Amino acid sequence: MSDSLLDIRGLEVAYGAVQVLFDVDMEVHAGEIVAIIGPNGAGKSTVIKAVIGLQPARGGSINFDGQDITHLPAHRIPPLGIGYVPQGRIVFARMTVEDNLEMGAFLIDEREQRRIAVEQVFTQFPRLAERRKQLAGNLSGGEQQMLAIGRALMLNPKLVILDEPSLGLSPKYVDLVFEKLLELKQQGRTLLMVEQNAARALELSDRGYALELGRNRFADSASNLLANEDVRRMYLGG
Repeated sequence: MSDSLLDIRGLEVAYGAVQVLFDVDMEVHAGEIVAIIGPNGAGKSTVIKAVIGLQPARGGSINFDGQDITHLPAHRIPPLGIGYVPQGRIVFARMTVEDNLEMGAFLIDEREQRRIAVEQVFTQFPRLAERRKQLAGNLSGGEQQMLAIGRALMLNPKLVILDEPSLGLSPKYVDLVFEKLLELKQQGRTLLMVEQNAARALELSDRGYALELGRNRFADSASNLLANEDVRRMYLGG
């Protein structure tokens, strides 16, 4: 086994009789941002679902922080130190911003520890602090995405996994979300993200993986992928 924080080897996943991942290898080292890019239907989000236990692996292995998590159920994953930001800015619309963050601290028993975790998120996202008593459903799309990221940070995870963090956002909030992700990396966070905006994702990342039809197509440093003519033609629009 490698010394990676997250180590995926030979991953195979199927939805019923339809196999969607074939012998996929990936790794994420502590303190880096890794991007998974590829066209729709390439299997990007399926990799994430396998890691967090939402889609069972048919074959291969997933190791996190030295532990085999390949077949762990989803509720066993967050306590190990994996935070998840789902696609689509999923928040509890009829709950306040503060209560949404509290929902992300479900494993923290002590009220004072939960309060400290909430205030740390508000320090990271001042815009959320200004709206702490507002209903999450009344926030803009970009603010809801920041709330979803903040909620994933409540348990101080070793790895944060994000599924399409810029999806459906205005250019202003796309810029803001990527700025926040860079801040998290600079603070020592480890991030794995699936992102349709491949160029922006690679510009932010240390390394990247390009999937095609459920298989590894390219794996390299982000700078090399950005300079690769085949990657540019196939995934970056020119």
